[in-house]
Amino acid sequence: MGKEDGAYDSSFDLEQLRKLFQMMEEFAVTEVTLRRGDQKWRVQRGPREVAAAAASAYQPQPAPVSSASGEAPASAPAAADNTVTINCPTVGTFYAAPNPDEEPLASIGSQVRADTIVCIVEAMKVFNQIPAGVSGTIIEALVNNGDAVEFGQPLFRVTPG
Repeated sequence: MGKEDGAYDSSFDLEQLRKLFQMMEEFAVTEVTLRRGDQKWRVQRGPREVAAAAASAYQPQPAPVSSASGEAPASAPAAADNTVTINCPTVGTFYAAPNPDEEPLASIGSQVRADTIVCIVEAMKVFNQIPAGVSGTIIEALVNNGDAVEFGQPLFRVTPG
């Protein structure tokens, strides 16, 4: 894979990375660290507690996409009327259900706990289950099935409790 003298190509092979992602999915591996020369890559799949905590820091802020669509005023009162948002911990594609034929994991009126999976965000063919991170009742879905989502973007509005 490498040269005898320790010199390597400047980047990892994309096809090898794809195979690594497939193997991680197949064998339920959640984290791998790769080192080659002075390069170090860390690949992690699935929800992380750290990501959920980082996403909660973005709760008071409206999503960049919302402000572009003119929905920023609707986001501001959400904080004033004692609601919180479930924010996206990664960039990817939002899916409300694990399969197109199944019911959404969460919808308006759904009671959720911090560990309740509310949606799936697909990034690079890895399907990340997104936990609510808060207990309460979902009162609004802020994205649609199949939408592209950004890190920190609000996905649902929840009344805590």
